Formats: sequence, C-alpha cells, structure tokens
Amino acid sequence: MSTVETTPRAPGTTRFDRYFSITERGSSIKQEIRGGTATFFTMAYIVVLNPLIIGTVPDVEGTVLGTERVAAVTALVAAVMTILMGVVGRYPFAIATGLGLNAFVTFSVASQMTWAEAMGLVVLEGIVIAVLVLVGLRKAVFNAIPLELKTAISVGIGLFIALIGLVDAGFVRRTAAGPVPVQLGAAGELEGWPTLVFVIGLLITAVLVARKTRGAILVGILTTTAIAIVVEAVFDVGASFTPPDQVNPSGWQLNVPTLPDDVFAVPDLSLLGSFSLFGGFARVGVLAAVLLVFTLMLADFFDTMGTVVGVAQEADLLEADGTLPGADRVLLVDSLAAVAGGAASASSATTYIESAAGVGDGARTGVASIVTGVLFLGALLVTPLVTIVPFEAASPALVIVGFLLLTQIRNIDFEDYAIGIPAFLTIVLMPFTYSITNGIGAGFVAYAVLKASQGKAREVSPLLWAIAVVFVIYFSIGPIEDLLVG
Repeated sequence: MSTVETTPRAPGTTRFDRYFSITERGSSIKQEIRGGTATFFTMAYIVVLNPLIIGTVPDVEGTVLGTERVAAVTALVAAVMTILMGVVGRYPFAIATGLGLNAFVTFSVASQMTWAEAMGLVVLEGIVIAVLVLVGLRKAVFNAIPLELKTAISVGIGLFIALIGLVDAGFVRRTAAGPVPVQLGAAGELEGWPTLVFVIGLLITAVLVARKTRGAILVGILTTTAIAIVVEAVFDVGASFTPPDQVNPSGWQLNVPTLPDDVFAVPDLSLLGSFSLFGGFARVGVLAAVLLVFTLMLADFFDTMGTVVGVAQEADLLEADGTLPGADRVLLVDSLAAVAGGAASASSATTYIESAAGVGDGARTGVASIVTGVLFLGALLVTPLVTIVPFEAASPALVIVGFLLLTQIRNIDFEDYAIGIPAFLTIVLMPFTYSITNGIGAGFVAYAVLKASQGKAREVSPLLWAIAVVFVIYFSIGPIEDLLVG
C-alpha cells in the first residue's frame, strides 16, 4: 500500500481563519472562546438588571411590562445582535441593552407615553442612525476625531467602568446627604461578607493578570462566584434589598449567590413586535417626540463610538491614525441593534464596554462575539443560572479592565493644553457624570474652542466643528425644550 505525503496546512490558511483574521491578529480559537465567555459572564447581569428597570416601572397608562418577559427579550436581542456583530462586524464587540439608555427610556420617555409608543421612538432612533451609517456620516465622524482624544475616550471609559465595578460591588456607595457624594462602603467603612468577597476576588484577579495567567479574568469571575456561594451557604447573608422596603446594607448586590431550584425556564417572548412607530408623535406632539429621538440618537451614537474606540484600542486593533478597519460594518450592526432592541421592547441595544473584559482575556475577533451570543441564547433557557453571579463576583473584572484601559493615558501629550485640557475633561466627566456621552461632548467642545483661541481653528475639521455645535445643543436641550414649550 502506498502512502501519500501531505504538507501540513499553514496557520491562517483556512477560510474560517482568514474570514475572521484569527491568526493575523495573533489569536486562536481557544483564546476567542475564553474571551467570549469572559465577556458573557461580565455582562450577563443585564439579563437581570434591565428587567428591574424596564419591567417594573409603569408607563403613562399604568402598564407594567413585567420582569420575566423583559428578561427573555433582553437575552434574545443580546444573543442575536452579538452573533451578528461577530459574523458581520468580525470584532470582539458584544451587544446588549444599553444602561443609561434604558433608564432614559423608562423615566423620561415612558413617563409621557405608553411603552409601545416609547419603544417606537427607540426603533426610529435606530433607523436614523442606520441611515447615517449607510451614507457614511457615522464613519466620517469616527475618523474625524484626533487620535489623542480617542485615547482620552479610552482612558475615561477605563475610569468609568472601574467606578461602575466599585459601585456595583458596594465598595463605593452614594451618600444620602452631605457635601461628599460618595463614600467608602455603607457607612464610610467596609463591612459585610459580600464586600470581603469582592476584595478577595479583586486580589485574585489582579494576581492572575499580573502573572499573565491564561483566562485570568474569567477564572477570577468563576473563582469569586464559587467563594460567594460558599459564603452565602455558611453565613446566610441575604440580599441587600428585599421588596418592598427591607434594606440590608451588608447584603449581596443584584443577586444572592445560591444554586437555584429550577435550572431551566421556558422564555416568554410575547413582547416581540409590541411597538408603535409613530404613536409617540401623536401622544406628546411632533416637537417633543423629535427632541426625545434626538437625545436618544446622540447618546447612542457617541456611547457606541467611545466604546468601540476604547475596546479596539485595548485590543490593539486601531490603525496608526486611530481608525478602525471595517468600522462601517461594526457601526451598521450597532445601529440595527437599536432597532432590534426597540422592536423587542428591551430598549435600545448597543455595543457594550464590558467587551473589554473579553479583550483583556485575549479576544481579538468576531469569533469571541459569536461565543458570547451563543451563551446569551443559552441564557434564554437557563436564566436561573445566570442570576447566580452577584455584582461582588463580577465587579473585580471591571476594575481590572479599567486599569488596563487607564494605562493608555501615557500616549496623551498633556503639555499641549489644547489637547490636554479636552482630554482631561473627557476622562474625568465620564465617571463623574456617569455618562460616556457627556465626557465625549465636553472634550469635543473644549477642543474646538481651545484650538480657535490659539488661532488654529482650521486644524479642527468642519465635521468636528459641526459635532461640537451639536453637543452644545445637547447640553442645552433642557433649557431649549423649556423655551420652546413655554
């Protein structure tokens, strides 16, 4: 019997590898699976948190969507759109309902109209942004931002998500009154087993990252969750808040880490398609509805831009001039995610900053997003398991990823005040106002003004000038609305 010698296929020559640029970006299938899983566990909280915001507040007619139904559509939208981002966008960006956006829809939009009408405005906002992508405007905006301002956006997001992690874990808390807006722990000091679990988890994750352990962030989340389950089983800590008014400052944030009685649950997807595209215009008037859509669009537009820049820069995926190859694909999928979120009554979905957790664990391609999306599909059926992880177990990952993003600050020239001051405002206003959009807007406006004050207005692109004007309107939208309505 004769034998035929075959030459081993070189890395990166398979069609799958070439399509996703796995080898080209220095990654591997195992690395992508690990990163995609880390991203899922870091952002899976949205399946629980979004229903607590969207599903519990009545609209203008007193209708409540319900937490179970909102949880199901939240997981579905995250699954489908994250997989689409992986296949079409080919980057490790995950998508889910946007925090901040969902609060705006709940308390500023649904308070004036029905949930169906509010979600109709979300769909319209997504359609408008998708059109801007198709005509090239959104990508042009993305490319018009100076590289050092993009770096400042990344650094600001690092501080922002680190603060989110510290607040979610209860390590930093809001004060009820007084000159200091936040404090250490519940009463100015650290107390309670959950806080100790967070600290242990933070140290474990930090050690793993410092030692460059493979899968450090995911291992940190899983290890801390296991510790939390043991602590709860031994000490019966309980939740930090139990409706209607029982408060336990030393309790677990978001979820109590106990194994559920039921692992599987049939998802209720009855909210799909429950939106009225133009009902909001009839309810509150054309002008008020346009202003609401404009506010949603601006927040979604620049939140996504900041997130994409920050995560891509951490993954070393940006070109030397700060542009992202194939950004139009990413931005189009993100725009369609806003449409999908509104159509499913889950609120506007957007690219998630927690994608940085997967990047920190090695994700570099869309394969990681496919993995994250598939896990969200699984979450549809095993929602009880998703709710095991408390904030105290997931938040250490956010703090460490925040540190990784912060390291890019060394690339900003703070000796040039025309860039240093805008960069500073961008960085500090994101965590201080709890908004990526506010930080970006302040940085853009300051950059344009300072360049003009130096006689260098021509160094600011016309598009960036236009964006700065739009942000001035954005920051003034409350007084403008009062003036027009009055």
